[in-house]
Amino acid sequence: MERGQSTFDYDLAVIGAGSAGYAAARTAAEAGLRVAVLEGGKEIGGLCILRGCMPTKALLYAADVLHMARRAGTWGIQTQGIHFDFSQVMARKAALIAEFARFRQQQLNKGRFKFLQASGRFVDEHTLALSTTGTITAKNFVISTGSNVSPPALPRLKEIGYLTSDTALSLAKPPRSLVVLGGGPVAVELAQFFNRFNVKVTLVQRSEHVLHSFDASAACVLESVFRREGMTVFTGTKLIDAWQEGGLKGVSFHHQGQVVRVAAEEILLALGRTANIASLGLENAGVFTEGGRILTNTEMQTTAHHIYAAGDCTDPHQIVHLAVQQGEIAAHNIAHPHKKRSMDYRLLCQVIFTDPQLAQVGLTEKEAQVHGRACVTASYPFNDHGKSIIMDALDGYVKLLADPASGEILGGSVVGPMGGELIHEIIAAIYQRMTVHALAAMPHYHPTLAEIWTYPAEELARKITPAH
Repeated sequence: MERGQSTFDYDLAVIGAGSAGYAAARTAAEAGLRVAVLEGGKEIGGLCILRGCMPTKALLYAADVLHMARRAGTWGIQTQGIHFDFSQVMARKAALIAEFARFRQQQLNKGRFKFLQASGRFVDEHTLALSTTGTITAKNFVISTGSNVSPPALPRLKEIGYLTSDTALSLAKPPRSLVVLGGGPVAVELAQFFNRFNVKVTLVQRSEHVLHSFDASAACVLESVFRREGMTVFTGTKLIDAWQEGGLKGVSFHHQGQVVRVAAEEILLALGRTANIASLGLENAGVFTEGGRILTNTEMQTTAHHIYAAGDCTDPHQIVHLAVQQGEIAAHNIAHPHKKRSMDYRLLCQVIFTDPQLAQVGLTEKEAQVHGRACVTASYPFNDHGKSIIMDALDGYVKLLADPASGEILGGSVVGPMGGELIHEIIAAIYQRMTVHALAAMPHYHPTLAEIWTYPAEELARKITPAH
């Protein structure tokens, strides 16, 4: 029997105070619920602020500035001996992150809800045992405990020692050489960052291309740029072992029918993250997991009707704006059980902040082929576009996917300059269910990067005659 509402300490307990958890707590408090927020980490702020989005993008922007400075002669600007101070790069990043974290701490301590610096474990479906002392009860819960770096696939790596995306962000000085294991967003972003700061980088990826969630053509553009900038890139590999000799750390792997050995001063393990749920006692609350993550529906409700989840602990995409949306929807549905909302994954978007940037939203050509979804596509290259030629940013292209009958825009992708900014036009278009005809007719200022979208839109508009 469920206890009466008055017998609970809180209407809602949020476990985890990162982006998803804070969004859930804020939304619930604004709806008038009595809310408690638990955070068991040593630092307050969540992955995005402390070790994810913000520190990595601060470092990548520094790498972009360095790269542009070295290429200044392209535009007739003469520079003498470009140098950098890695410690100053890291110090600026640290100062920025400290400020972001302070602001989040202020938000958590404003008094809109009870903030407890403790972790929690379910004793039963409505009770949490705190890591500090005692227990709390709540009518509802949102689990938003985030993720941890996945353990190494090679047991010997643990003996040898390796960098992770967490520790690499706090290095006092760069290694002279680096082997990056992985080809996902974290791997490619950090690989290019270190490569541009004079580290000899070798990237080793298991699948046939980096960024396996993107179309192969997009990944090929990035791989080509990496190799042009002096990085060694191996794809289609299978790791065998790790080893250490002569002051170097190395891995061996199968590649094109041969065993390859590569070594460097350091190894960066960037093979993904695992949901941080092992210590929650989910079995005591009736919360099921699937594939190592908490199972939810599109309303963010778990298999226990009064418990919801949001962020990395439930979503394999691990994207902060999705985590925020999920937290808001979970809290809204708890506060308004008769007016529930659902996540709209039509708008699933991803941005990779390499140079060139990669971004996509909605349906990809790869997904359309896998699921047998009919669509028509058109693309246009940056090396034939006025503004990008001015910028000498010639790598990549934009692509649109549309319904062959109606012309509704189903997806878009970009590999090129400012891709993370350009994709937002297509997010808006898909959100409003625009057609390629409407996008082609919409005025775009000249010369801008954004007007490149009009070319594939016009091509598709000529091909598609919508039924009236």
